[in-house]
Amino acid sequence: MTPKLSTHVIDTMNGCPASGMAIELWLNPGADRQLLLATRTNGDGRTDKPLLSGAELKKGRYELVFFVSDYFKSKSVALAEPPFLDRVPIQFGIADDTGGYHVPLLCSPWAYSTYRGS
Repeated sequence: MTPKLSTHVIDTMNGCPASGMAIELWLNPGADRQLLLATRTNGDGRTDKPLLSGAELKKGRYELVFFVSDYFKSKSVALAEPPFLDRVPIQFGIADDTGGYHVPLLCSPWAYSTYRGS
Protein backbone atom coordinates (compact mmCIF):
# COMPACT_ATOMS: atom_id res chain seq x y z
CA MET A 1 0.00 0.00 0.00
CA THR A 2 1.30 3.44 -0.92
CA PRO A 3 1.29 5.82 2.06
CA LYS A 4 -1.31 8.55 1.58
CA LEU A 5 -3.52 11.19 3.15
CA SER A 6 -7.07 11.53 1.85
CA THR A 7 -10.38 13.11 2.80
CA HIS A 8 -14.07 12.78 1.98
CA VAL A 9 -16.72 15.40 2.82
CA ILE A 10 -20.38 14.52 3.34
CA ASP A 11 -23.12 17.16 3.48
CA THR A 12 -25.33 15.71 6.23
CA MET A 13 -27.96 18.45 5.80
CA ASN A 14 -28.75 17.27 2.29
CA GLY A 15 -27.54 13.67 2.59
CA CYS A 16 -25.03 13.87 -0.25
CA PRO A 17 -21.33 14.33 -1.02
CA ALA A 18 -20.16 17.92 -0.52
CA SER A 19 -19.20 18.66 -4.10
CA GLY A 20 -17.07 21.77 -4.67
CA MET A 21 -16.01 22.45 -1.07
CA ALA A 22 -12.72 24.34 -0.77
CA ILE A 23 -10.06 22.70 1.40
CA GLU A 24 -6.60 23.81 2.52
CA LEU A 25 -3.88 21.53 3.87
CA TRP A 26 -1.32 23.10 6.22
CA LEU A 27 1.88 21.73 7.76
CA ASN A 28 2.85 22.74 11.32
CA PRO A 29 -0.33 24.46 12.52
CA GLY A 30 0.64 27.50 14.57
CA ALA A 31 3.30 30.15 14.10
CA ASP A 32 5.36 28.22 11.51
CA ARG A 33 2.44 26.93 9.45
CA GLN A 34 3.02 26.31 5.77
CA LEU A 35 0.30 25.97 3.15
CA LEU A 36 0.88 22.70 1.30
CA LEU A 37 -2.11 22.85 -1.02
CA ALA A 38 -5.51 24.31 -1.73
CA THR A 39 -8.07 22.18 -3.53
CA ARG A 40 -11.78 21.45 -3.93
CA THR A 41 -13.83 18.31 -3.58
CA ASN A 42 -15.13 16.61 -6.70
CA GLY A 43 -18.66 15.32 -7.37
CA ASP A 44 -18.11 12.45 -4.93
CA GLY A 45 -17.01 14.79 -2.10
CA ARG A 46 -13.41 13.59 -2.43
CA THR A 47 -10.34 15.16 -3.96
CA ASP A 48 -9.27 13.96 -7.41
CA LYS A 49 -6.02 12.62 -5.97
CA PRO A 50 -4.69 12.02 -2.45
CA LEU A 51 -3.77 15.17 -0.54
CA LEU A 52 -0.34 13.63 0.07
CA SER A 53 1.06 10.36 -1.22
CA GLY A 54 4.28 8.38 -1.21
CA ALA A 55 7.31 10.40 -0.09
CA GLU A 56 5.13 13.53 0.35
CA LEU A 57 3.57 11.93 3.44
CA LYS A 58 5.88 12.75 6.34
CA LYS A 59 5.56 12.46 10.09
CA GLY A 60 4.35 15.70 11.60
CA ARG A 61 1.45 17.90 12.60
CA TYR A 62 -1.06 18.96 9.99
CA GLU A 63 -4.26 20.94 9.66
CA LEU A 64 -7.07 20.56 7.17
CA VAL A 65 -9.30 23.62 6.82
CA PHE A 66 -12.74 23.01 5.32
CA PHE A 67 -14.65 26.05 3.99
CA VAL A 68 -18.03 24.94 5.30
CA SER A 69 -20.01 28.20 5.20
CA ASP A 70 -18.81 29.01 1.66
CA TYR A 71 -20.00 25.58 0.56
CA PHE A 72 -23.48 25.97 2.09
CA LYS A 73 -23.82 29.53 0.76
CA SER A 74 -23.05 28.16 -2.72
CA LYS A 75 -26.01 25.78 -2.22
CA SER A 76 -28.30 28.75 -1.41
CA VAL A 77 -28.61 27.83 2.27
CA ALA A 78 -29.60 30.91 4.32
CA LEU A 79 -26.96 31.34 7.02
CA ALA A 80 -26.77 33.82 9.88
CA GLU A 81 -24.07 36.48 9.71
CA PRO A 82 -21.65 35.54 11.01
CA PRO A 83 -22.40 31.88 10.31
CA PHE A 84 -22.28 29.42 13.19
CA LEU A 85 -19.66 27.32 11.36
CA ASP A 86 -17.40 29.12 8.93
CA ARG A 87 -14.09 27.43 8.32
CA VAL A 88 -13.68 24.14 10.15
CA PRO A 89 -10.05 23.36 11.08
CA ILE A 90 -9.03 19.83 11.95
CA GLN A 91 -5.56 19.46 13.42
CA PHE A 92 -4.08 15.99 13.44
CA GLY A 93 -0.76 14.19 13.59
CA ILE A 94 0.87 11.68 11.30
CA ALA A 95 3.05 9.35 13.33
CA ASP A 96 3.49 6.58 10.73
CA ASP A 97 4.68 7.79 7.33
CA THR A 98 4.27 4.30 5.87
CA GLY A 99 0.51 4.04 6.44
CA GLY A 100 -2.72 5.46 5.21
CA TYR A 101 -4.53 8.37 6.84
CA HIS A 102 -8.09 9.29 5.90
CA VAL A 103 -9.68 12.34 7.53
CA PRO A 104 -13.36 12.54 6.56
CA LEU A 105 -15.70 15.38 7.48
CA LEU A 106 -19.44 15.02 7.96
CA CYS A 107 -20.99 18.48 8.18
CA SER A 108 -24.05 20.68 8.17
CA PRO A 109 -24.23 24.44 8.81
CA TRP A 110 -24.57 23.69 12.54
CA ALA A 111 -22.51 20.56 13.29
CA TYR A 112 -19.59 18.46 12.13
CA SER A 113 -17.77 15.27 13.03
CA THR A 114 -14.61 13.53 11.92
CA TYR A 115 -12.61 10.42 12.67
CA ARG A 116 -9.53 8.62 11.46
CA GLY A 117 -10.58 6.40 8.62
CA SER A 118 -8.52 3.99 6.58
